[in-house]
Amino acid sequence: MPTAYIVDAVRTAGGRRGGRLAGVHPVDLLSKSPDTGVERRGIDPNAIDDVITGCVTQAGEQAMQVGRMGVLASKNLPDSTPAVTIDRQCGSSQQAIQFAAQAVMSGTQDAVIASGVESMSRVPMGSNAMFHMKEGLGHYMSPQLQEKYPGIQFSQFMGAEMIVKKHGFTKEDLDRFALASHEKAIAATNSGAFENEVLPVEVETPEGDQMHTVDEGIRFDASLEGIAGVKLLSEDGAITAASSSQICDGSSAALIVSEEALKRHNLAPMARIINRTVTAGDPVIMLEEPLFATDRALERAGMKMDDIDLYEVNEAFAPVPLAWLKHTGADPDKLNVNGGAIALGHPLGASGTKLMSTLVHALKARGKKYGLQTMCEGGGVANVSIIEAL
Repeated sequence: MPTAYIVDAVRTAGGRRGGRLAGVHPVDLLSKSPDTGVERRGIDPNAIDDVITGCVTQAGEQAMQVGRMGVLASKNLPDSTPAVTIDRQCGSSQQAIQFAAQAVMSGTQDAVIASGVESMSRVPMGSNAMFHMKEGLGHYMSPQLQEKYPGIQFSQFMGAEMIVKKHGFTKEDLDRFALASHEKAIAATNSGAFENEVLPVEVETPEGDQMHTVDEGIRFDASLEGIAGVKLLSEDGAITAASSSQICDGSSAALIVSEEALKRHNLAPMARIINRTVTAGDPVIMLEEPLFATDRALERAGMKMDDIDLYEVNEAFAPVPLAWLKHTGADPDKLNVNGGAIALGHPLGASGTKLMSTLVHALKARGKKYGLQTMCEGGGVANVSIIEAL
């Protein structure tokens, strides 16, 4: 079977809600990531067969097929470059990677950019549904769906609290995990671990134009006492804003090519994609699906957890990666080694290619071989990707 290779993966540094990236239109923010990948690898922009963009809240400034708008705003990609925008909730751009790999492996296309964008400052999460509901234009829960799930509210937060109770985690467990996320992100930032994956974005500040290069959500003064003191989101729960992923603005992209494209364009591969899995399960607890998707991905790849050198498990809420560790028996020291979404932010549609950027570069920096990435996603869906660094 033909192989799909990753030849570059980049991301913007995360911007906090109302922070340094809030002044950048999401279309312009999106255009920067594919542009950078094309520039860094020197591939002819006309050779790009397609751009697949993940975006969750496709409304307002992220409406009208934002992936195509990003191509049209690009400085490098010609207007003749096709693009499509997809929504698999938090796994949207991880699915973009998997779709790109499938296109390459089928022989249909030779060079595809998988990308993602989310400006959560400018296009608030859920606004594509909420504005319609407020205007009396309908609700996503259809009569048949309500009949099948009577009185059920599909809530990621409620699902996360269900995971806490099911797996017996304490608030202190969540708080300690959150602190570790910040500590790892601080160490990665201070050591320059993100330099090869982060693309600088020029932003306007009160002090003048500056380059945004450091993830804005990292609490460099984080302490267990400070995290423990954050108010509970639910009186009878264990999760706080401090043990949840941060609202974030950002974009990211990965360039996926065939072996033929490697030779034709003299490209050096960073990794090959050896497994692409997506599964779905309980839509109510919903965020637990990465546990079972990982089981299936390893089985399909003929691998065991011990074969994997590094894991990126999205930190939507602290109990998700904690439950994943408990279920898989994975080594905690290999998990999110440069921090995760609790510290770095979770720009929804951009998080899939964002995590892949971190995973590819972390494997290379450590001289490691195999990496696994997984995401919990709205509706009880989960993607898993396994790569081999080259």
